[in-house]
Amino acid sequence: MYSGEHAEPQGSGILRTIVGLLVMVALVFGLSWALRTFVFQAYEIPSGSMEETIMTGDMVFSEKVSYYLRDVQPGDIVTFQDPEIPGRVLIKRVIAVGGQTVDLVDGKVVVDGVALDEPYTQGKASEPLNPAPDVDVSYPFTVPEGRLWVMGDNRTNSQDSRYFGAIKESSVTGHAVLVYWPFQNFGALT
Repeated sequence: MYSGEHAEPQGSGILRTIVGLLVMVALVFGLSWALRTFVFQAYEIPSGSMEETIMTGDMVFSEKVSYYLRDVQPGDIVTFQDPEIPGRVLIKRVIAVGGQTVDLVDGKVVVDGVALDEPYTQGKASEPLNPAPDVDVSYPFTVPEGRLWVMGDNRTNSQDSRYFGAIKESSVTGHAVLVYWPFQNFGALT
């Protein structure tokens, strides 16, 4: 009697399972790559340049979506490509954007003639640094269009725009928004 069903060779069922698993693995890796490339990236902080806001060893999420919708703004904590070491990512606070003028006066940061209120520096003085070779940083410094002036919150332990100059806005890889590990440091970044 014919039931309308036919038996498949045993080998094709195994092959179908293997192909299905390979497609699933490829989808997972593809989705992971897309999320890291276009949505968010996790970073571990290797130095104390952003202390007390972000501590050495903290894990942070840097999201990318907001910069598809708006420009980088002063006060944002950003991740960006190190202007000196290709492939390395740094994290700093944006102090000024293109067209603004930065000055360091009596340990304070002055932008467009107004001293900034910076409680995140814990009162540490913002003094000039000796710039990197082939970098010209003199004060007052007008940030070129398409560039950003960035500084670490730990002003006495941060190589930042005082050292390497204004960074290219196109080098920004994301907006750091959250410390997620260790749990006792969990919280939004402001």
